[in-house]
Amino acid sequence: MERRTFMKAGLGLAGLPLLNRLAFAADAQPISFWYEAATPDNQKHLQDILVAPFNAAHPQYSLSIDFRGSDVDKLLRIAMLSGSGPDIVYTAGPSYVASMAEAGQLLPLDDYAQKLGWNDRLLPLFLDLGKYNGKLYALAKTYETLGLFYNKTTFDKKGWKPPTTIAALESLADEMKKEGLIPFGAGNADWRPANEWYVSIVLNSIAGPEAVYKALTGETPWTADPIVKAIDTLKSWWDKGYFGPNYFSLTTEQGFAQLANGQAGLAPTGTWAFTNVATDFPAAKAEPGFIGFPSADGVANPIYALGIGSTFSINAGSKVADGAAAVFDTIFSQKFYSDMNSVWQGEWNLPLKDLSQVKIASGVTPLYAEVMKNLSAAVANNQYGYTTWTFLPPATDTYMVSGMEEVWLNKTSTKDYLKKWDDTFKQEKSQGKVPAIPKRAG
Repeated sequence: MERRTFMKAGLGLAGLPLLNRLAFAADAQPISFWYEAATPDNQKHLQDILVAPFNAAHPQYSLSIDFRGSDVDKLLRIAMLSGSGPDIVYTAGPSYVASMAEAGQLLPLDDYAQKLGWNDRLLPLFLDLGKYNGKLYALAKTYETLGLFYNKTTFDKKGWKPPTTIAALESLADEMKKEGLIPFGAGNADWRPANEWYVSIVLNSIAGPEAVYKALTGETPWTADPIVKAIDTLKSWWDKGYFGPNYFSLTTEQGFAQLANGQAGLAPTGTWAFTNVATDFPAAKAEPGFIGFPSADGVANPIYALGIGSTFSINAGSKVADGAAAVFDTIFSQKFYSDMNSVWQGEWNLPLKDLSQVKIASGVTPLYAEVMKNLSAAVANNQYGYTTWTFLPPATDTYMVSGMEEVWLNKTSTKDYLKKWDDTFKQEKSQGKVPAIPKRAG
């Protein structure tokens, strides 16, 4: 449910149980799972690759998925507060896990991790991010990064080269504007937190991951000079018109589609957009490209901001906890990784240690596998940063999203924005709401 996406809500599918339970023995125990919205094709993929095989292999259970659309997070919170909710708890990220674990709404997964071998199967960094007060409460469904998509066909035609520095990026964006192109294909009409994609980009690529790490751990305030420089730069891009005139009226998908059809020159966004690459670029007879977002002077290039799009947990009140754990065991396998990523890229990059037996369908763009490989290498080489939706506590993240719009629209200053951000963060940090921040390698 990707805090950073929740797209596709307009498909008219919210709230409907569109993956019906298969007919098993009358005493099969139901396992409920609420998911965000998904296209009809992707609903079928979940049915064919997860629901049907799981139910066939576990006749004592009957797994079903209800698509709750963009309101799934709100509906989940209400249900959990009332002591109900689905067996499988699908959250928007570690900060949501922390608050639910603190409230006693989630079941610790440590015993299952030991018994089923998850500790050996999953990357340690992502296991750590699912912990609260030393106990494992969540498994990362997908890990992702931010970068810069571009239309390789357009670039070849214009003789452009992908930028590798902030100065080169701005020079290219200015040239694109002169030629009548929108520099950044983007929109937030359906998902306001798209704003934080761009905040995360400048924090890591301009302030740098070390500066972000220090702020996240409380060593320095969010009002520190490197952070100020990053936000001022993002504000300048807005003022120069890099986001185009219709950012607030275009959906995230419409904004990205401008890249494929040649209206936009670049699209700074996340790897979840590979879902749209698979449809938009072939339709436009164009070839996609992707690079890590360019860095400012003094910052390693590129930095891959690390994000967890969503997590899996088990409801503390579930009567079928063993069954829910068995669902997770099915998902976190090389077979499921292979099958799902062959038909649905960008949303199921499971944090498996070993991908040696993974086989992706030949029809999938090689660019996807290349980017995922680069992300894995970046994590291993300490060349990663921090996405806001993964590492900021809830109230801080919420203000960061709305406050950035106030900066863009000249309703507040960078100084005042970051002061309120810092005050909110300090309060949540004192309450123990900041997610676990893994130590950086020396």
